Amino acid sequence: MSQLSRRQFCHDAALPVIASGIVALTQTDTQAAPSERIRVGVIGAGGRALSLIDTFAANPTAEIVAIADLDENRLPLGLKRAEAAQGKLPRAESDFRRLIDDRTLDAIVVGIPDHWHAIPTILACQAGKDVYVEKPDSHNIVEGQRMVAAAGKYRRVVQMGSQHRSTQRLQSAIDFVATGALGRCIVAKAWESTRQGPIGYPADAPVPAGVDYDMWLGPAPLRPFNINRFHGRWRWFHDYGTGDLGNDGVHRLDMAVALLNAACRAQHEPEIRFPNTIFATGGKMYFDDAQEFPDTMQVSYEFHSANPRHTKLLTYEMRIWAPYPYLGQGEGAAIFGDRGYLIIGNQSWAAFHPNGEKITEQTGDSHERPHVQNFLDCIKSRKTPACDLATIGHPASVLCHAGNLSARLGRSLRFDATTETYIDDAQANQQRGRTEYRRPWVLPEVS
Repeated sequence: MSQLSRRQFCHDAALPVIASGIVALTQTDTQAAPSERIRVGVIGAGGRALSLIDTFAANPTAEIVAIADLDENRLPLGLKRAEAAQGKLPRAESDFRRLIDDRTLDAIVVGIPDHWHAIPTILACQAGKDVYVEKPDSHNIVEGQRMVAAAGKYRRVVQMGSQHRSTQRLQSAIDFVATGALGRCIVAKAWESTRQGPIGYPADAPVPAGVDYDMWLGPAPLRPFNINRFHGRWRWFHDYGTGDLGNDGVHRLDMAVALLNAACRAQHEPEIRFPNTIFATGGKMYFDDAQEFPDTMQVSYEFHSANPRHTKLLTYEMRIWAPYPYLGQGEGAAIFGDRGYLIIGNQSWAAFHPNGEKITEQTGDSHERPHVQNFLDCIKSRKTPACDLATIGHPASVLCHAGNLSARLGRSLRFDATTETYIDDAQANQQRGRTEYRRPWVLPEVS
């Protein structure tokens, strides 16, 4: 499969752009003058992108200069919300490549579907822009590797949008575990137990007016338009999304890993990053609808160590049909030690003695404001962001990709952390990335 250079890709005017949002940033102070603000371009004007538009536009150190979306029905709302928050109307674009080529932008915000995370991120890095990209980092492992390579080669700040990493809620939980108060910790768990509804089997339909559907499909195979495969519901289909494991599970898994690593530091043990073995079971066991990803799932991850006593286990459970929480949290993570355990959700965490008595607790929200601020601060300082793509965001995403693949293949997988390939498994390695990218949207090379 041939590759496109950034210039070829960005100047291929024959094809329009993707529906998405970009944000560019200029280095600035907390109450910066307009000329000193971080200039942001946002790709996307709906879903997560719309929330990010609100947050970046309200930040006094940033200015959203342009918003790109391939759906002209969505773009006006994003523009209006940005103008209301920052007092200035951003430029409207239908093609995100115009944001990539805009030399006045400092940063790009990628708030579009998973299958469109890698290409704009890599192109932005090649254009000298820093990037805030939504979670998971990519549609597959190969794309994530290429994104990490681009961030490293071009020395870019790339923050993945797992906003929990910047919250005081998670940081205080990490600090507590790091004291060693839970004793020796070996096991952690993450879960989704919040009911979601079925999506049915709607028929294919004409493309809505004002939508560049060919651009929306991008690198994915050409298929008839279907409302189920479009805004909001695309995440349930292999061509575009990563299921609920990649959508919500990436947060819970990352929180669990953060807590396990805090315990490793307290215990003077090597921290974990990539799993060595992955085994998932699950499938479509509850909903009768068009979803292609499991609605019920259990995944076991094992992180080996040279010292077998330093091995760590992480489990993930998905029950997106359950109308009740698990361990008091609809979505959460927990870590278990020999002197106690800790449970964290989206609004609080609490630690418990072995007898169930509460040791301490903290509350806090999950809003992205501090995560966006951390990104903007790192653009100025060039420090590593809270959810750095290479060290945190991509490893968390690999957990999702590997779990989904194990469930799809119906067997255990062994993972080589150095090459990010599956050991002695040609079939699994064929599915580490797309077998074909629909031209001209091929994955840019990073040489």
